[in-house]
Amino acid sequence: MTRMIVKRTIEAPIELVFDTVADIRQFSKAIPHIIKVEFLSEVQSGIGTRFRETRLMNGKETSTELEVSEYVKNERIRIVADSHGAVWDTVFTVTSDSRYTELTMVMDASAYKLLQKVMIPLISGMVKRAVEQDMDAVKAFCENKNP
Repeated sequence: MTRMIVKRTIEAPIELVFDTVADIRQFSKAIPHIIKVEFLSEVQSGIGTRFRETRLMNGKETSTELEVSEYVKNERIRIVADSHGAVWDTVFTVTSDSRYTELTMVMDASAYKLLQKVMIPLISGMVKRAVEQDMDAVKAFCENKNP
């Protein structure tokens, strides 16, 4: 298993930061390379929400199906994807004082196919850089929306 942890301190209310990462409609506005979101469930917010996210990566469209498996408003959200022989388990947590919100993302990748067991360690640096870019984009989005 590979684990990545990325944190950002954001000058914005906890509600805004949480809603940005917990609502795929807001998240896709914050992340410029998400080009399409399709809901796969009737539920569109909270536990049981399933969706397909399409991103532009290195000039190519890549789609991933994700599901919200845990949701505690203004505290944490867990989103899981089973893709190409690996389970990607991502938890966003938020904590706040009155001015700043700490956003922490912990992503665990567990391979169950041989190719992914080899590939995940090789691509983990690239994935971490992409996740850091996403977190930077969330920070900029929230700080620009904060009055």
